[in-house]
This record gives sequence, C-alpha cells and structure tokens, in this order.
Amino acid sequence: MLLQGYGPLIAQGTWQTIQLAVLSLAVSFVLGLAGASAKLSKNRLASACATAYTTLIRSVPDLVLMLLIFYSIQIWLNNLTDLIGLNPLEIDSFSAGVLTLGFIYGAYFTETFRGAFQAVPRGQLEAGAAYGMTRWQIFRRILFAQMMRFALPGIGNNWQVLLKATALVSIIGLSDLVKAVQDAGKGTYNMFFFVLIAALIYLVLTALSNLVLIALERRYLVGVRKAAL
Repeated sequence: MLLQGYGPLIAQGTWQTIQLAVLSLAVSFVLGLAGASAKLSKNRLASACATAYTTLIRSVPDLVLMLLIFYSIQIWLNNLTDLIGLNPLEIDSFSAGVLTLGFIYGAYFTETFRGAFQAVPRGQLEAGAAYGMTRWQIFRRILFAQMMRFALPGIGNNWQVLLKATALVSIIGLSDLVKAVQDAGKGTYNMFFFVLIAALIYLVLTALSNLVLIALERRYLVGVRKAAL
C-alpha cells in the first residue's frame, strides 16, 4: 500500500488538525473583536491593555508563546487546585492547543478588525442612530457587515497562517497531522515521503479554504462592485 498501513492514522491526524484550526479560529475571532473594540475605546485602561496584548504577542515567536502559555496554564491550574485542596488537574493537549493558538492569533485579528472598523464611514453609523437603531442593531446591520468587507483579506491571511501554525501543537503531545506523519516516517524509515504527504494535505486544506474565502468575499461585496461600475 502507498501509505503502508498508516492511512487511518494520517486521516485521524488530519481531522484533528482541522478541528484544532476551526476552534482556534473561533477563539481568535472573538478575542480579535474584543481587542479591536478595546483599542478603539475611549477607556484608556482598556485601550492600554489591548495595545500591550497585541504588542507582546506579535513580538514573541509562536513556538515560544505556545510553550509559555501551555505550561503557565498548567501551573495556574496546579496552584488553584492546591489552594482549594483538590486533586491536580491536567489540561488535555487539544484544549491547550485551541486556547493557545486562539490567544496568539487573537492579537493578529485584533489589528485586522481595528483597521476594518476604522474604514467604515462614521456617517453611516450616525445615520443608523438617527433612524432610532440601538447600538446592537447598528453594530449588526451596519458596522459588522461593512467591517467584514474590509477585514476579509486580513482574515484570510490570518486563517492561512493559523492553519499552518497548528503544526506546532505536536510539541505539546497532540496527535495532529504532523505527529501522525512523524510516527509513520519513524515506523517506515521513510520520513521524507510522509512529510511530503503532510505538505500536500496542508496544500489541499489551504486551497479549499481559498474557495470558501472567495465565496465570502462575493457575499460581502454584493452591490459594491455594481456601484463602482
């Protein structure tokens, strides 16, 4: 057989990678919205905290951050359980990977959303308020919809980088695609072949992601192109 019996292991690792990437994207998306709102807030404390978050995270390599965050979470859990007299809790690798990647890339999404929010004409928000819309309605119907049009290129770029960054979680023991091909390569003494298989799988995933991003861009550009003609 081409994969020498390691096909199911690689398929399972690929599925684990997809789950990890999608859930990390959700966490980073929420953190990005919160961070962008904080940076644009008139509250100096919130703005300063968000600025410190993005500056720190974007200045330290992802691998170093992953190790720091993973072990710090475990240390905090151990200290907490010791304080309240419970048995030690060990966070599983998957949850740790999701939280770590989400926290790291939330900083990048913060800057993406901040620029996109600032690109939306303020007059349209004022018009929504004049029509009697609530702040939530203005955000949902006007601000978010138009912000996404400006943010999609950055979102797509962040997603592609996040998807590739999932390869880092193998260092904390998660059985993702990289860990699967490493095991297969060691078991068959043909590491180059299985690493090439991983590269091709990542290429397929990014290509499929591009199709989804193109569809989203068309969705949020409805009416814009016609108006520009």
